[in-house]
Amino acid sequence: ALWPAAPKARARARSVCAEMHAGFSALRNRFPMNLEASLPEVGRRILADDPEAAADVARIDALFVDALQASGGPFLFGAFGIADAFYAPVCTRVRTYGLPLSAEARAYQARVLAVPSFRAWEAAALAEHDFLVEDEPYRERTDR
Repeated sequence: ALWPAAPKARARARSVCAEMHAGFSALRNRFPMNLEASLPEVGRRILADDPEAAADVARIDALFVDALQASGGPFLFGAFGIADAFYAPVCTRVRTYGLPLSAEARAYQARVLAVPSFRAWEAAALAEHDFLVEDEPYRERTDR
């Protein structure tokens, strides 16, 4: 039940999952996932200097809005499903780096971050307190 039942919607959901799985390399490389940090200044600087990262953010916004409009929401394909789980790490990067999204895409991002299973996963991850200096050269400590 985590994939849409309608064949066209199911195919599109698989396609956007494949895009997440194999794409957005600039986003992944420039904006490491970090649940503990708030780095909007880093996000602004990277987007100003990196057109590939900016293009990835623009594509994510368009993908969110297109899927929401086609499905009627509240998640990408109606009810919360696999595609939303695939994009949850993107939603955390948007929050961490203050990445710009349209109002509709930002509302979707907020819904994903409020899903109880995501919140439980996030709480468990935050309890680990892992920090690797080599992964985040712009942060000297984990208390920022």
